[in-house]
Amino acid sequence: MANTLMVKEAVAERGLDALLLMDDRDIFYATGFLPTDSAALVTRDAAWLVTDSRYIEAAQRQAAEGVEVILTTRERPIARILAELLEKAGAEKLGAEEEKLSHAAWLRLEEALGLRLLPAQELLSALRACKTAEELGSLVAAQRIAEKALEEVLPLLKPGAVEREIAAELTYRLRLHGAEGNSFDPIVVTGAKSSMPHGVPGDERLKAGDFVTMDFGCVKDGYCSDMTRTVAIGSATEEMKNVYYTVLEAQKAGIAKARPGVTGADIHNAAAKVIADAGYGPYFGHGFGHGVGLDIHEQPTAAPSNTRPMPEGAVISAEPGIYLPGRFGVRIEDVLYLTGEGCVDITKAPKELLIL
Repeated sequence: MANTLMVKEAVAERGLDALLLMDDRDIFYATGFLPTDSAALVTRDAAWLVTDSRYIEAAQRQAAEGVEVILTTRERPIARILAELLEKAGAEKLGAEEEKLSHAAWLRLEEALGLRLLPAQELLSALRACKTAEELGSLVAAQRIAEKALEEVLPLLKPGAVEREIAAELTYRLRLHGAEGNSFDPIVVTGAKSSMPHGVPGDERLKAGDFVTMDFGCVKDGYCSDMTRTVAIGSATEEMKNVYYTVLEAQKAGIAKARPGVTGADIHNAAAKVIADAGYGPYFGHGFGHGVGLDIHEQPTAAPSNTRPMPEGAVISAEPGIYLPGRFGVRIEDVLYLTGEGCVDITKAPKELLIL
């Protein structure tokens, strides 16, 4: 899977002569190969992937058609090869990833290449924000793996089970069903720890009457899944049920608002209003959602700070929550695909409160 042609077209549309990519996932997006310590260079009519002996054979097999793979060595380092390619292409306006490169790396590249680098991160971010049908297929496949893992782990959620062991089971079952890796380290928190949105699984044991929140995902074909489910062990108080269904209604309100042309802030605010109206406004402190793709967090976001219209083809999470410090918390997360007519929820796992 590669989007080489779209990147070439974007280079021309932005008035650049070439685009330098150093971020692994940006390189994968443009060339179809996911390396480490490599570089890609894309002009209006050509593309090169520069990598070393660890990856050269795989790169030659996996890189997209039209991408020339070049071997770098100690005698012929990446910067020298890039300089030669730029000179050959007659490139003067060279874009680069200002959000992915350190300031020191930016300055070293300018010196080595003899060109002033131009900020061009938005070019890649805008392209990656709108998923192709092939990309969507990989995102759905990753989501189905996550749902299978959840289905198999739910019977293990019993009093006495340990947070870190449940997290390990999720990781194992994701791999067992075809994942290439985790999207991120799984979050499994119970009891009072469930009030921590990014709590770390520890040695705490599940107890009857407690919530358990599980936030996890996997990578398939380079693309991530992301989901959160909160379940109760044995029983749930009326307050716990009220908080749970408030979060669920908030998620539904955000989903109903999600469509191309609506700002990320508007989507967030639709969900936040439900939570605020229920009296829990101060306990929802994060955004409604974020872009999901090659990275688990990417553009666009459904957050108060995003006042730009959402693009058609975006894939975003839908994850409102209520967190009562020292007591308990609830988060429910699906992933949405924004279409011309609204959105499609690609997550199929049940969302009604499960009391196990």
